Amino acid sequence: MAASTQFSAESYFATQPPPPSLEHDVAAVRDFIGRQKERGRKVVLVTSGGTTVPLELNVVRFLDNFSAGTRGATSAEYFLQAGYAVVFMHRQFSLQPFSRHYSHSTNPFLDFLEIEKTNSSGDSDLSHADISVTPSKRPDLFEVLKAYKSAHTLDLLHTLTFVTVNDYLWLLRALSQELSALGCKALYYLAAAVSDFFLPRQRMSEHKIQSGKGSLLIEMDQVPKILKPMVDEWSPDGFIVSFKLETDPELLIPKARAALERYGHQIVIGNDLHRRKFEVVFVSRTKHEDPISETWLRIDPHTTDSRGHPKEIEEDIIAQLVKMHDAWIAAKP
Repeated sequence: MAASTQFSAESYFATQPPPPSLEHDVAAVRDFIGRQKERGRKVVLVTSGGTTVPLELNVVRFLDNFSAGTRGATSAEYFLQAGYAVVFMHRQFSLQPFSRHYSHSTNPFLDFLEIEKTNSSGDSDLSHADISVTPSKRPDLFEVLKAYKSAHTLDLLHTLTFVTVNDYLWLLRALSQELSALGCKALYYLAAAVSDFFLPRQRMSEHKIQSGKGSLLIEMDQVPKILKPMVDEWSPDGFIVSFKLETDPELLIPKARAALERYGHQIVIGNDLHRRKFEVVFVSRTKHEDPISETWLRIDPHTTDSRGHPKEIEEDIIAQLVKMHDAWIAAKP
């Protein structure tokens, strides 16, 4: 196997092919951004879900990152409530805004529907039957459906998908460059779980890796760090929020601070794997020369909202980010 290579963002895009649908996807986002710019809206790019690393060109085996896309899908809804237009870039088949409420096995959508048969229809004749929603489930479903319809009627939500880390990197670069037309009104909420290592296309097996040869040794290359060119080149006026997930709480703040120092963006949201639903820390600074600050957001795991549902920490995360983004916009000349 050929020796590994240290990829910069520039060398990565020069050697790894773009996904086939890139031009089509970017054109659709460009049109969406253009409409939002005419209306004077703030736009957020939310990335969500995990990326895969294929091990073959004809993919059978791949490495995957742990993520159902819960934080991204939930956050997108709160951004919409705050008046943002949302470009939701998510892993194929991961959770999406609104439908996420009925995607889990503990809340299956079909259990909320009932078949109402007319008196004349037999058990096997459903041609004249009606479908209704279980009365106890109607209030919640009505609120979700109303928000979903409103987002689409008002042209506030555009979705597109990725699967591999290569898809993700190409899309992120292209969409950042398109969103740069909005200047400081563009917000980037990078909640996707992105692979740290990948196998360059030039070193992939064309066909399925065979198991008959015994053990398998694969040397992978580090995925290039794309936050720096994003800050410096692709969208220099954008408000960029990245995430840092750790399993060791002692590493969380030091690594979040190091990321902020290294890339020069605005905020790192740190979360511990086991407390991420109830506690996050904002590690941030407005200007590169400003001191780094740390702000903790915590919720009681037993807190409920006005409808009796468990409170979602994303509500507080987005409320805080909206304030910080507005201050960022106001400070721009």
